[in-house]
Amino acid sequence: MYKRLLLLFLCMITATTSWCENKQNVLTEEGAWCWFADPRAIHYANEKGTINNTYIGYIDVYGNIKATQIDHLRGTTNEVLIRSYFQPDDHNNPTFLVLPDERIMIFYSRHTDEPCFYYRISQKAGDITTLGKEVRLETNHNTTYPSPFILSEDPDHIYLCWRGIGWHPTIARLTMPDKNDEVRFDWGPHQIVQSQKGGRGVRPYAKYMSNGKDRIYLAYTTTHPDNQSVNYLYFNYVDINTHALKDIKGNQLATIGSGTLHNVEATADYKSNHPDAVVEDAPYRNWLWEISMIDEQRPVIAMVRINEDKTSHDYYHVKWNGSEWRKTFLTNAGGHFHQTPTIEKCYSAGMAIDKTNPDVIYASVPVKGKYGKVYELKRYEVETYGTLASSEQLTFDSPKNNARPFVIYNIGDQPQLAWMHGDYYDWIVSSSRPNGYPTAIHTNMEIPAGRIDLEKDLLLQKRIGRVSTERKEKIRTRKSDSFTIALTLSIDHDAYYGNIIAMKGFSYGLPTEGNPKPCIEVGGKNYSSTNLLANSAIWKTQNRGTGGHWYTPGKLDKFHLVISYEKGILRTYINGLLDQSIEVKGLSLSDITIGGFEGVINTIRIYKRVLSQSEIKLFLLPLSK
Repeated sequence: MYKRLLLLFLCMITATTSWCENKQNVLTEEGAWCWFADPRAIHYANEKGTINNTYIGYIDVYGNIKATQIDHLRGTTNEVLIRSYFQPDDHNNPTFLVLPDERIMIFYSRHTDEPCFYYRISQKAGDITTLGKEVRLETNHNTTYPSPFILSEDPDHIYLCWRGIGWHPTIARLTMPDKNDEVRFDWGPHQIVQSQKGGRGVRPYAKYMSNGKDRIYLAYTTTHPDNQSVNYLYFNYVDINTHALKDIKGNQLATIGSGTLHNVEATADYKSNHPDAVVEDAPYRNWLWEISMIDEQRPVIAMVRINEDKTSHDYYHVKWNGSEWRKTFLTNAGGHFHQTPTIEKCYSAGMAIDKTNPDVIYASVPVKGKYGKVYELKRYEVETYGTLASSEQLTFDSPKNNARPFVIYNIGDQPQLAWMHGDYYDWIVSSSRPNGYPTAIHTNMEIPAGRIDLEKDLLLQKRIGRVSTERKEKIRTRKSDSFTIALTLSIDHDAYYGNIIAMKGFSYGLPTEGNPKPCIEVGGKNYSSTNLLANSAIWKTQNRGTGGHWYTPGKLDKFHLVISYEKGILRTYINGLLDQSIEVKGLSLSDITIGGFEGVINTIRIYKRVLSQSEIKLFLLPLSK
């Protein structure tokens, strides 16, 4: 693990956009995503030129929902802890929405087994290092794969699509956040469509995309391809002004919310009656990866045909030419990409559509190389009339699989891609496969790190040892208006609370037993973290499934705590992840008291400057040995 983390920082320092494998950049060593909750990553640059950021979200096997923010103007990178102690399941990756005031709203939910969404909103425009409180948005059914939109013909609302009512595509309209950052449903939730009369186990899988104006398009399957050897693919759109569900030629199929659902079937009769609603009826276990509406008159779908025994997956570029869906075979992608041969045999390694040219698809396919047969990324381009024009391999001799690529945006004709890299055993952590999805997230984007010098402005480095509520350590230090305090410590599990560090006008700790949310007290005010100082490791001992359980939070053993302050911003980091960011005026470094809890302080470092998050993570490396 130490070597892998060291590679991360070497990549950050020498970042490049080259496609050569040894130049792949490691965005995070621990992260994964599913491909139905989108946008899992976005790029936002405003017209004023004050914001030019990329946001990438993922979840790790410890149940930490996280996001990286790359600020291209300032050359900084921050990794934010959105939520700790969550269901460790890769279906739960976060999705992003830019609000009219340029703040960033982040949605997430558990996989099928809890009737609510969660969200957090940045308190400053474009800056997710300033996330506000976590808000719970209640529903009366399950919630998975949130896909949010704002449309120009209704700019005062948020439209949210997901897999919800009866495990089917669902839509609702939300009010914009109020002064307390709270939203509410003011239309819906409503089921969009019904498949096979809503029979037991029927689960259409949908991908959504809007035209940014008045329509939300969706492509979806009859059900999960595991469940049906002939799995149709359909394409409709929702008119937000009339709530009509229509096929690609504008024929109305139903009115959403009217009480009457349009029912799809995987039959010749259904296609005969609704020919312009069906994309694919070939006798395969069809599934989809992405849709593109760059050209609203020529939508594109990235589709996979899976054979009867699920051992052969064929990738297709599917495009509407004005009268029919033209299907272009790209390549065979082998079978399932992961390391567990007995489950999820329909899990292809994945495809992504270019954000500028929808006739270009990036796909993960098996290639024989230095480390044997490994899934590498390739680029495929389709000509205007549907023939495959070219293919080009992009990654070479990767030691592990590259899977589930996603194009965030383009710089000219160069895609800014991110993808999962590593071994993959299951979509959830459980006693059946406790390793779950231990992948990293790689990218071809430049990841700015800045200068790294852990000796610069170091005031003190000291080993402390055992502390308690009675035995505290007092440290004298010189005054500084900018500072970083970095601790490596452990708290006794049978007394998992207490004050950790204090100085004039400021303290940090776990205030009460049984509620391990870190709390900052400054200027007489308390600021509690959204996140527990805990993880979801206990899921490794539980049965595989989505039963809605919140198991006992796993108390951390040895961990790193970093507190920094500069220009009125106080930040805290847990194991290298940004947890809290608070505006505080007039704070300065002064004599420090360590202790007030039962445990051990291994080391403390004090700097008279703010360390970058890249420096903070490099400082953490010894913990991973």
